[in-house]
Amino acid sequence: MKNVDNYIAQFPQETQQVLNQVRAVIITTCPEAVENISYGMPAYKLNGKALVYFAGYKNHIGFYATPTGHDAFKEALAHYKQGKGSVQFPLTAPMPLELIQQIVLFRIKNIKNPK
Repeated sequence: MKNVDNYIAQFPQETQQVLNQVRAVIITTCPEAVENISYGMPAYKLNGKALVYFAGYKNHIGFYATPTGHDAFKEALAHYKQGKGSVQFPLTAPMPLELIQQIVLFRIKNIKNPK
């Protein structure tokens, strides 16, 4: 996959709309993030460090805010299916764009001010 536009274009129209919404939240929240494809999915880096990733699937959008984003939002993410370092937002429900924005903001602070 060459770029995020090509990545998103491979999905059905409804999924493309949701992927573009997630992408827009990330870019708007962190305009200085560098967008590319990593591990076969859209990836965003800030100051050379992983900010967040997302991926489209048949029934959900995978969101990856490793290493700290998932632990910090454990309660808010509790009712979503999760894996190690990932959360699945089902395509049958509204995408939690405000939550995604909060996680991106948290990751920005985490990268800019590591403890």
